Amino acid sequence: MNRQENTDKNNKELIQDYVDNPDKQRQLYKRTLIIIVIAQILGGAGLAAGITVGALLAEDMLGTDSLAGIPIALFTLGSAGAALIVGNLSQRHGRRTGLAAGFIAGGFGAVGVVISSVTSSVILLFVSLLVYGAGTATNLQARYAGTDLANAKQRATAVSVALVATTFGAVAGPNLVDVMGKFAMLLGIPALAGPFILAAAAFILAGLVLLISLHPDPLKVAEALALKDQQNESKITENKVETPKIDQQVIIVGATVMVLTQIVMVAVMTMTPVHMGDHGHGLREVGLIIGIHIGAMYLPSLVTGILVDKVGRNVMAGASGFTLLLAGIIAAYAPTDSLVMLTIALALLGLGWNFGLVSGTALIVDATTPTNRAKIQGKVDVLIALSGAAGGALSGIVVVNSSFTALSLGSGVLSLILVPVVLMVLRRESNDQVAQRTN
Repeated sequence: MNRQENTDKNNKELIQDYVDNPDKQRQLYKRTLIIIVIAQILGGAGLAAGITVGALLAEDMLGTDSLAGIPIALFTLGSAGAALIVGNLSQRHGRRTGLAAGFIAGGFGAVGVVISSVTSSVILLFVSLLVYGAGTATNLQARYAGTDLANAKQRATAVSVALVATTFGAVAGPNLVDVMGKFAMLLGIPALAGPFILAAAAFILAGLVLLISLHPDPLKVAEALALKDQQNESKITENKVETPKIDQQVIIVGATVMVLTQIVMVAVMTMTPVHMGDHGHGLREVGLIIGIHIGAMYLPSLVTGILVDKVGRNVMAGASGFTLLLAGIIAAYAPTDSLVMLTIALALLGLGWNFGLVSGTALIVDATTPTNRAKIQGKVDVLIALSGAAGGALSGIVVVNSSFTALSLGSGVLSLILVPVVLMVLRRESNDQVAQRTN
């Protein structure tokens, strides 16, 4: 028996040990959440760099506002491809392998951004931003890892724990823009590339934490538990074990909720730093507002998760649409010299995105099984990333050809599409209940 076969045998025995022991399953669930929390704190610091200074770096290197949305478009486009790869890797080899690979790749992408700023290479900047997107995709997909061993009433809360953890790094990142800029200048690197130095270290460390600590793999244990349940059921009913089916309609609804909230959030967020810069605000003010925005994206998650589990996925998805509409209206009409109004708008923008992400994620988990979950989650996150890329790319064009006011209002109105989507699901649930009573 070679080393690989020996390792595989040991892994199967370890997983079986957890399958046979409910106490160990609960311990692994708690330990997985702790590991995800640590990785997400680091990952949050990594993703904040691109959000905060990506557009400003592009504006500086390209010399035009109209292409300022390209960086976010590129790293969200890169995150689309990475989401598919990370999802497939996770399904085949487990969360540990998929998530670690994604974070480490994102770290190398951040290194490339720093080098491109030193060499003034626009081509290298674009390529590096694509690779950097792997880190942002992985940071988003890590929210699923906590749900693998969670029961139906814990899923949204488990997602929320991962998102709350992201807050600490994501809020710290933008507020370190000034410090990292000065540090970069000491090294002879342009100030705007400073946050990407932090991103490189944070992403790579997050990957190493997962690679070393996430063992046994929660997804592989969940798959083994699902197989055991199927086999036990077949023994009782004396029927052949059937592969559990996915609920396509619920998956479509969950994906739609997350895609729409991503488009709206990315479009307004991308152009806010440029809008502020054009009206005399400095990097410190930009960092403060983006930090508050990112905090609002993640910090309310623990409460959001409880609400989604208690009040319902559909109600919170509808709340997302109305919150994003309010954010768009305030951003559109906020006086250009009012940091307070811009802060409120960006905080509401983050909160609306949070409602949509947590409720949409819970819907996706509800509609899938451990044997197909990671792969489907990866495909859904591809759509989320592509929608973000579209929002980022088009935002600059809209502002240049119209105004930031038009962008904000248009984005807010777009979010109202969530309302008929939610009503459609509620109607389906009502029909199902009537059918059950009839039967």
